[in-house]
Amino acid sequence: MKRTYQPKKLKALRKLGYLKRSASHSGRNVLKRRRLKGREVLTISDIFRKIGKKPRNKIR
Repeated sequence: MKRTYQPKKLKALRKLGYLKRSASHSGRNVLKRRRLKGREVLTISDIFRKIGKKPRNKIR
C-alpha cells in the first residue's frame, strides 16, 4: 500500500512559494514574521534558488 504523503516539488512551489505568499495579505504577514524571526529560508522557492536548481519531476 502506498503512503498518504507523495510530495511533488512543483505543486509545493505553486502553493507555498514566494509569489503565492506575497499575493495575499495574510501571506505577506507570514513572510514578515519569518523575516523578523531571522529565517534564512522564507519559502520553498528560496531552497531551489539556494541550490541553483529548477524543480523537476523524475522522468521514467
